[in-house]
Amino acid sequence: MAGAINRLKEIYSVIPACNIFADIGCDHGYIAKAMLDGNKCEKVIIADISAPCLKKAEDLLADKIKSGKAQSFIADGFDGLPAVDCALIAGMGGEEICAILIKAKSLPEKLVLQPMKNPRKVRETALSLGYRFIKDYTFTCNKKYYDVMVLEKGQDSLTEEELDFGRTNLTEKPQGFKAFIDYKVNELNGYLQAPNLNENSIAKIKKDIERLNKYV
Repeated sequence: MAGAINRLKEIYSVIPACNIFADIGCDHGYIAKAMLDGNKCEKVIIADISAPCLKKAEDLLADKIKSGKAQSFIADGFDGLPAVDCALIAGMGGEEICAILIKAKSLPEKLVLQPMKNPRKVRETALSLGYRFIKDYTFTCNKKYYDVMVLEKGQDSLTEEELDFGRTNLTEKPQGFKAFIDYKVNELNGYLQAPNLNENSIAKIKKDIERLNKYV
């Protein structure tokens, strides 16, 4: 539980202040509540495709809903939601996040995305939808590694390395990214110990290790 709370705290810390904030796939609603309690927004929209999950957030934000500071929607992504200034989509697979973004009839000025896998696909999709990257880095909680992206509408382009690893990781080399690279290098070195590896496989693994070591 502590790892999950720390992950949410890290995500919350990078969400920009805004007027109306939406938490897409809000689950318990912790971040939506924190946005209001921390005066980082005037109003929150909590949305989840699952009614039982949404009920947990509604219970947590009951007083905010009653006062008009929060609204809840059973929704698939942005479907049927009012316009918002900033939205969070976190804790989902990258493919799922991309599907939500692509099918949305309109998207907010700012996005914070935290895919659980396939971050490159998310970066490519965000670029294609007209977003630029403000932050894009790796952090670690409870020995797990997460990518978080802070975006706003605008033109941008990413190199192949930035698409794979995240621009902020390459320019600032945060501790979470260094730890992730160490983890991946150790994992690849472990693969080299497997029996019956052919020469092509060995060469590829060594090339991947060499590539990763450039960043630490």
